[in-house]
Amino acid sequence: MFTGIVQSKRKVVKVELSPGFMQLWVDLKDTEGLKIGASVAVNGTCLTVVNISKQGVQFDLIQETLSLTNLGTIKEGDLVNIERAAKVGDEIGGHLVSGHIHSTAEILELQLTENNLGIHLSLDKAWKEYVIYKGFISIDGASLTVGKLSEQGFWLHIIPETLRVTTLGDKQVGDLLNIEIDSATQTAIDTIKKLAENGELKRWLG
Repeated sequence: MFTGIVQSKRKVVKVELSPGFMQLWVDLKDTEGLKIGASVAVNGTCLTVVNISKQGVQFDLIQETLSLTNLGTIKEGDLVNIERAAKVGDEIGGHLVSGHIHSTAEILELQLTENNLGIHLSLDKAWKEYVIYKGFISIDGASLTVGKLSEQGFWLHIIPETLRVTTLGDKQVGDLLNIEIDSATQTAIDTIKKLAENGELKRWLG
């Protein structure tokens, strides 16, 4: 489990690709207490540590992960957002994030102002109903607040501190970002839909 508070952006030091499989090495600055089998969010994707060496921390990615996330486009030298798994008692500054990516969203437009960066994202129709104005969403592992909704998707407004800590300030139009829908929002909407389909919504509302 994660909080969506990205701790650092770290360099990819090695990538090895084979059909339906990737081995990824990331130069994690802080490996204190990190063990093989531990979970680390890389661009918001929960990955398992398989090796720790001077070369970096190694993760193995299967086809399912490569299909659903932007990690299949990662190259040596790229920077990725990193969050170590939350510990019991840690402050949750963002929202609860599982690291299970639902989809990717394409950047349609960027609007840079003096105090923030506006990012307009497209989103597959299957997930748009779970994105609500001022609701939570995880973007490449960063817990963010949804801005204005649009016909294509939605807007984000990124403050300078988030731009400093994450890779979001380096993105360009056409780039893909990993999306994890807020689980509480998804559960609430699915429950209401089910009640409505069964004709029970009026009775449930009293």
